[in-house]
Amino acid sequence: MRKIVNINNNWSFSKCSCSIQDVPALEMEKINLPHTWNNIDGQDGGMNYFRNECWYHKAIDVDSLKEDELLYLEFNGVNSSCKIYIDQKEVAHHDGGYSTFRVDVTDYIKDHKINLYVLVDNKENDHVYPQTADFTFYGGIYRDVNLIYVNKNHFDLDYYGGPGAKITATVDGDKGVLNVVPYVIGQGHVVVTLFDHNQKQVGVSHGNEDILINNVHLWNGLEDPYLYQVKISLLDENDNLLDEITKNVGFRYFKVDPNKGFFLNGKSYPLRGVCRHQDLKGVGNAVDRKHHENDMALIKEIGANTIRLAHYQHDDYTLDLCDKLGFIIWAEVPYISKHLENGNDNIEQQLKELIIQQYHHPSIVTWGISNEITMFKKGRVKAYLEENKKLNEIAHTLDETRLTTMACFSMCGPFNKVSKITDVVSWNLYFGWYVPFKFLNKLWFGFYRLFNKKYPVGMSEYGAEAMINLHSNNPHVGDSTEEYQADYHEYMLRFYAKRPYFWATHIWNMFDFGSDGRNHGGDPGVNHKGLVTFDHKTKKDSFYICKAYWSKEPFVHICGKRFEKRNKKNMILKVYSNQSEVELYVNDKLVAKKAGQYVFKFKVKVEGEIKVKAISNNVSNNASFIKVDQFPEEYKLHAKSNNYSWEK
Repeated sequence: MRKIVNINNNWSFSKCSCSIQDVPALEMEKINLPHTWNNIDGQDGGMNYFRNECWYHKAIDVDSLKEDELLYLEFNGVNSSCKIYIDQKEVAHHDGGYSTFRVDVTDYIKDHKINLYVLVDNKENDHVYPQTADFTFYGGIYRDVNLIYVNKNHFDLDYYGGPGAKITATVDGDKGVLNVVPYVIGQGHVVVTLFDHNQKQVGVSHGNEDILINNVHLWNGLEDPYLYQVKISLLDENDNLLDEITKNVGFRYFKVDPNKGFFLNGKSYPLRGVCRHQDLKGVGNAVDRKHHENDMALIKEIGANTIRLAHYQHDDYTLDLCDKLGFIIWAEVPYISKHLENGNDNIEQQLKELIIQQYHHPSIVTWGISNEITMFKKGRVKAYLEENKKLNEIAHTLDETRLTTMACFSMCGPFNKVSKITDVVSWNLYFGWYVPFKFLNKLWFGFYRLFNKKYPVGMSEYGAEAMINLHSNNPHVGDSTEEYQADYHEYMLRFYAKRPYFWATHIWNMFDFGSDGRNHGGDPGVNHKGLVTFDHKTKKDSFYICKAYWSKEPFVHICGKRFEKRNKKNMILKVYSNQSEVELYVNDKLVAKKAGQYVFKFKVKVEGEIKVKAISNNVSNNASFIKVDQFPEEYKLHAKSNNYSWEK
C-alpha cells in the first residue's frame, strides 16, 4: 500500500558551486523547505540576483522496505534544473522548474538511510525555459519533497510525473461519464470506485468500462463547484490492495462562441478575472499552503471567476483549491518572450508534464502554449511558428477535451499566423499604460473583429502600475498613482461590459510580484500592476472597482483613503459599491444620497480634518481627510521607470 512521507524539514544548503566530491566538506546552512536563495536579491532590482549552482543535502531516515516494496523521491518543484546524487553518484537529473518529477532510490538505501545531495541550477542557458521574461527566476527547492513507499506492482510514478492514471469526466445529456485509463507497472487488476460529495458510492468499474452517473451533479463554477471523488485501486489475485490513487473530479462541459463568449454547462458564463504569479515579498517563490489559500481567498473575495496561472505550471495544491472554489483556469507553460533554438525538447517536455500531471482538474478549461513568443522576431519567425504548431498538436493529442490558447502582444498583429494556431487566442494589450490613450482598446478590437469575427478572442493581460504611496488630484498615464490605476480599471470594466464577445479577460496582475529587472518609483525589483500589494495584504482601490462589478457580497469602499492630505478645498470623492444606492456622511452628517451603479461620486468640502462614512444596506466604510496648504511631496513620483530590463 502506498505511503507518502513529507521530508521538508532539516536540510542543509550552500551557495558554493563545486563538485560533488567537495560538498561533504562544506559548511552548510540549516534550512527547511520550501526554500529559495533569491527571496531577497531577486526582488531588490538591478537584474543582478544570484543565478548559479547551489547545493542541498539531507540524510534521510528510511523505514524498512518489504521485499515487494520500492522507494521513490518526489520533488514537486525545483527551479530550474537539478541533478540528484546519492552519496557521490548521480542518479537523475531534471530540466524545468515548475513540474513534479520522481526518482526511484530503492537501490541506494544503506543501513536504512539515503545520503541525498541535490545540485540546483538557475543559471542562464540556451535550452531550458524560461530565460527571458518580466519576472524573477527564483532558484531553489521551493515546493514539497516527499518519500513515496510503494509496492513493486503500482500505478506508474515515472510517466511524466503524473498520478498514474488518466481520469476523464465528461457529460452526455443528464449523465456523467467517467473514463479511467490506468498506467500499471507490474501485475494486478484495477477497480475504479466513484463517490459523491458526501462519500456515498455512486459507481464502480472492474475493468475498462466507463462509470455512468444518472442525473449527474455538475461542477458549476463559483455557484456550485460540486466535486466527486474517484478512487482507483490496484488489487492482487486475492483482492489485496497493492496501490491506490484518490483524486477529486468534476463533471462539466463548456464551449466558446466567437460572438457570445464562454458558456459553462450550456449557460453564458463570461470569464472575468485575474492573472497570478506564485511569489511573495521576502519569500520569493517558496510559498507554502497557507500562502496559496490566502491568495485564493482574496481572488474569491474580489468576485473573479477565472484565473490565468502565469507563466508556468503552478503547484497542484493551487489547482485543488481552484477545483473546490470553482475558478475557471487557464494553465500554461513558460514558452515565453524569446524562442530558444535549443529549447524545443524542453518546452515539449514541460507541456507534457503539465497536461499529464494536471489533466484531472475540472477547473482547467484551456492549455496555454505560449506567451508573447513573437517579441524577439529576428531570425526566429519560422522556428517559433513551427514550435507553436507542434505544442498545439501535443496538447490536442494528450487531451481531446480541452481548448488550446496563447497570449499574443500588440506587436504580434491581428494577421500574424502564430495567432491563428490555437483554438482560441488572447492578447496582452496595455493601451492606457505603455501606450497612452485607453480608447485605443476600442479601435484595436474594432479593427480585429472586422477580420476575425469567427475566431474567439480574449484579453490575457491588461493593467496599469500603482504604488499605494503615490497619489494625484489629476491622475494621468504613467504617474503610477493609485488613482490612475483605479480610473484605468473603471474604463476597462465598462469596455468589457459592452462587448460580450470576449471569451475571457484576465487582469495583469492580482498581486504585485518580483521582477528584478524593474526599477520603478523608488521600489525596484517589483512589478506594481497588482490589485494587491507584494505582501498580499493591502488592497488597492482598483481591487474594489473589480469587486463592484464581479462580487455579490454587499460592500462599499471609499477611494483615496491613503490620499489623506488634501490641498484642495473641494474634492470629488469616489465610492465603489455593488449596491444601487449609497449615502455619504461627513462628520456624522448626511451630505448626499446617490443612486447608481458601481461608481458613486460626491463633492466634499475639506475643512480642517473631516471624518467620512459611506453607507449602503447596512454595510459601511470609513475614511478621514485633512486639509493642507501644499500638495505633499510624499505623494509624488520622484523615481521614474527605467522601462525595465529582462536581460543583463
